[in-house]
Order: sequence, then C-alpha cells, then structure tokens
Amino acid sequence: MSEDLTPPDNSRIPWWQAVLFSAMAGGMAWGIRGQYGHETGAMIAGVLVSLTLIFLLCPGISSLQSVRAAALCTVAMGIGGTMTYGQTVGLSHDTGVVGNWGAWRWGMLGLAVKGGIWIGLAAFFLGMGLGGKRYGALEMMKLVIRMLFASFVGWALLNRPHDPDNMRLPYFYFSDHWHWEPEVLEREGQKYRPEVWGGLLFALVTAVTYAVRVKGDKLARNMALWGLLAGALGFPLGQCLQSINSWNPAFFTESFLAPITRYFNWWNAMETGFGTVMGAVVGLGLWVNRARIDLRPDPDEKPMAFWLEGLLMAIHIPALIAVVFLGGAWADGLYDYGIVLAAIPLIACVNGRYWPYLQLLAVTMLPIAGKTTMMMIRYSGGNIEVGVAFSHFFLLPMVAATALALWAARRVQRGEGTPTLIRDALLFTTWMYFWLNHAFFDFPWPWLPWGGRTVHGMFFLLCAAGITWMVYLHRRTVTATNPAK
Repeated sequence: MSEDLTPPDNSRIPWWQAVLFSAMAGGMAWGIRGQYGHETGAMIAGVLVSLTLIFLLCPGISSLQSVRAAALCTVAMGIGGTMTYGQTVGLSHDTGVVGNWGAWRWGMLGLAVKGGIWIGLAAFFLGMGLGGKRYGALEMMKLVIRMLFASFVGWALLNRPHDPDNMRLPYFYFSDHWHWEPEVLEREGQKYRPEVWGGLLFALVTAVTYAVRVKGDKLARNMALWGLLAGALGFPLGQCLQSINSWNPAFFTESFLAPITRYFNWWNAMETGFGTVMGAVVGLGLWVNRARIDLRPDPDEKPMAFWLEGLLMAIHIPALIAVVFLGGAWADGLYDYGIVLAAIPLIACVNGRYWPYLQLLAVTMLPIAGKTTMMMIRYSGGNIEVGVAFSHFFLLPMVAATALALWAARRVQRGEGTPTLIRDALLFTTWMYFWLNHAFFDFPWPWLPWGGRTVHGMFFLLCAAGITWMVYLHRRTVTATNPAK
C-alpha cells in the first residue's frame, strides 16, 4: 500500500504562529514536567511541541510518517532527563551563593550546555522524522549503539574523574561543590552529583554526523542546531526568573508586584520560562526550514512485523514501569539511562505501524497517569477513595489514549486514513495533561484561596486554551485530501 503525499502547503503560515503556539506548548509542557520529573516527564514537551508544529507546518497531513516524527521527538526529549541539573540551577540562587557572580555565571554556563544538549537531541530527531530521509529499524539500532558507545567516550573524557572523597572532580563540573561553597565539605549528606552531559554531547555529535554524512539529512542537522540554541537560551533565561527572586526577595514580597508574585512557585517559573523560550526557538527553527519538510513515504519500506512490535512492547513496558514506579539500583542500572530507555522506542517508531501511535498517546501517558494517581491517593488525606483515584486519573486516561492510538493505527492499516489525527491527538494530549497536572496541583481554581500553584495553574489553562484556539483558526486546513498510509 502506498500513499501519495505532496509536500505540505505551509508557505502561508506566518512565523509568529509557529513561535507563539509552540511557545505555549513548550511552556505548558515543561512546567507540567516539573511535577513528574526525569526522562518520562520531559516527554510531555516532546508530545505537545511536536504535534503543535506538525499541525501548523504540515497542514492537512496526518500520515504515518508525521506520527513517527512526533513520536521520535517525544522519545528523544526524554534522553536529556538523564542529566542532573538541580545543583546547577542552585549555583545561581541558593542562599550560600547569592551575591557570588562567579557562581552565577558558572551555573548559567552549565545550564546553557545542558539545555542545549537536551533540546538539541529532541529537535534532531524531530528533523529526522520530517526530513524525507527514511531510517530503517536495523539502521536505527546501529545508530543507537553508536550513540551509546560515543556517550561512554564523552563521559570518560569530560565527566571524569568523579572522586569527591579525594577532592577530584572534572574541570567542567557544573554542580555545587567546595569551590563555590567551602562549607559543603562539612555538610552531612552532601551529594556531589555525577554528571553525564559530556556523554550526551558526544552522542548528539555522533547522531548528527551520521545523519549528514551517510543520509544527507539537512533538516535533521539544521534542527539539531536550532535545538542547541533553544536549550542554551531557554534554560538560563528561565533560571533568571528564579535567581532574580533569590537575589532580590523583598522586591517580590513588598513591591507593587507582591499581590501576584508572593504566590509564585519560583522553581516552576524557571521551568515554564525554559519551556516557553525553548518552544519559541524550536518553532522558529522549523518554520525557517519548512521548505525541507518531506513526508512522502518510502515505497520500498518493509514495516516491522506485528509480532516483533508486540515483543518489543512486552520488553519495554515492564522495564519502564520498573524504572518509574519500583526504582532500585537494579532497575536504574539496567534501564534508567536516557539512551538505553529510548533505544527500543526509537527503533520501533521508525519502522513500526502501531508503536508510533501508542508511543505518542499511551506509552508517554503511562508514567504521568500513574504518578498522578499515586499522588492523589497518598496526599488526599482520605478524601479520595483508591478506586475513584485509579479510575479517574489512571484507567480512564489510559483507556482513552490506547483506544485512540489503536483506532488510528487500524484505520491506517485498512487504508482509510486519519486526516484529523494530528489535530485530535494534539487536543487530547493538551487537555489530558492539563487535567492530570491540575489534579496533581490539587485543583488550584482561581476562585479558591490562592496558593503557590494558582498562578501556574492559570498559566497552563491559558496555554491549553491558546493551543485550542490555534486548532480553531486552522480548522479548514484539516482535510482528507492526503490519506494516511
């Protein structure tokens, strides 16, 4: 079966829409990510930003390849979650370093490095999915192995030695240590975080080199560069919000801004700021390169067998659950490294017929729905029954996400097409993640007494409404003229 897709007619999409709506998607998603953390939380941003940009810049097209591109970006957005950054953020706002411009500059440099690598990986895989160069499952497996090997080399060269007991740390060490706060030597329980950003940098360089030299994939290369810029700007600029408050607390508690800013969660302000800038820059980057988008399929593609997709899912899901919900040294050591966690999904997304849909909708939602349910049970004080929490915040979201994914995949297999899938998936994920996070926030409606989550709850609502407005503005471009494969 083949599909006849002409290049998307995106020439009339104004740049400000790609920037504005992608910024809304990124700001909301990264702010929500803060409640869930790590690799799986970051994937929310991959879902919302990629779907927003594909909806805008690939109008009327909901091909299997467009879903694969969004799924690849989603998975890759999680890879950077391996990096530790809490103490890097702290170098510019912790009490012990407030007023220390050297620590502030070093922390901001570290955030630029880590943010650039993080978003560079996600944007690279988004470009890989949209650039018209097809990557098979075996080819992707070999690329992931190369990236993993390169990450070990980069880790050894840039993130070693790590021997705090003997005061030996890497030269480019962006977490807190005795140089910035000599008293941390005396601090009980002080953790000198091992860093891995050098490994992920080498992995990114390896992937981009392969895409350019072997595949001639210019969109993947260009988006990697835009992603580097997006993260290098977004993370430090977002943290500026938090560090300004730490360095000038009286201004935000006593000035004319106090009626609003006294309710700010400043860590969440950093995250929403990071996501907003990141989304805007990635959106601008894809808009600038929109002429390179090519969703035409490979007529010689041999899709992955259904049984193999099922086998890979049977391996990945239990391992994912073990890492997210069970923890422990055995699970973390085996599967909790960004490239390893992403390996099976990346391989299955480029060649699978069901996995891209399931990854985009159900697999990414699994940890978020599960953590929300656990939080509602744990902190409700008995106000929510276990069965109610499980049904409302886990079972219903997962059933709906899985049903939508399987319905779309089956229609594609029958050749009926799903011309509205990108739109439907974007609206579904936007409002579902808003709902789950709102529950995590204990429903901070603005008409209730305000607390530390009210302002950001309103911000997320504004972003979700903005994305919905974007869909309404472009409702006429969603047609069935380009049936999906």
